[in-house]
Amino acid sequence: MDNLPAKLPDKETLPARRRPRWKRWLIIAAGWVFIFLGILGLVLPILQGVLFLAIGSYMLSLESPWVRKKMLTLQRRYPKLSATLDEARVRAARYARKILGRK
Repeated sequence: MDNLPAKLPDKETLPARRRPRWKRWLIIAAGWVFIFLGILGLVLPILQGVLFLAIGSYMLSLESPWVRKKMLTLQRRYPKLSATLDEARVRAARYARKILGRK
């Protein structure tokens, strides 16, 4: 019991899981596609821009510590945005499972 750390690391300080290189590139590419759709959605009335931006940000945060840190900062600064980001996380996880072939 003496070798246990005094405090467990927070969720945001944990490193991203190592995935095969092709899966990392696929997640990053999908994240940027959703970012692009989000930017289009801000201009076009058909697409939900904020939701696509949130999904893209979440997917990029899976592989980028910088994006992960910025998302946590935004969640603390804008608590109402957290609900949108939570919904985006659920949708992004669903898309990521489809992309990566998990059920």
